[in-house]
Amino acid sequence: MFFDTTDLRDQEIYLRLYRTSDENIEKGYVPAYYFKIVRCVDDVEVGQCDLRIGHNDNTKYGGNIGYEIYESYRGNHYASKACKLLFLLAKKHKMDKVIITCAPENIASRKTCEHSGAELIGIIDRPTWHELYKNGQKKTCQYIVRL
Repeated sequence: MFFDTTDLRDQEIYLRLYRTSDENIEKGYVPAYYFKIVRCVDDVEVGQCDLRIGHNDNTKYGGNIGYEIYESYRGNHYASKACKLLFLLAKKHKMDKVIITCAPENIASRKTCEHSGAELIGIIDRPTWHELYKNGQKKTCQYIVRL
């Protein structure tokens, strides 16, 4: 089910796999990869990201990709570079699209989506059953990247 990920690198960063998780039907979770985002020049971790494989109601509202860049490394487009590497892995899984979501007020994340080539589908309401809704995130920007 999970593929080799050692090729997920560009001139500046690489993605170092640190865990995977299998599908959890009860919770509605699809299989996922979890990575550290690492600079090639000095092997410093600058953030983390994940790719959730497949589509269901959870990924519709929570996305297929998640990312976080540690504060002191922000402003270098590491998140959008990581997303582009994750697109390659999504293609290996025969995914024809990925969804990325973020809070409407998170301007940095919205810019990351746009810089990654994602198209804003809209700002949508999350359903009350969704985990992120229960954490207070009632609306989300839904972006799509067609692979």
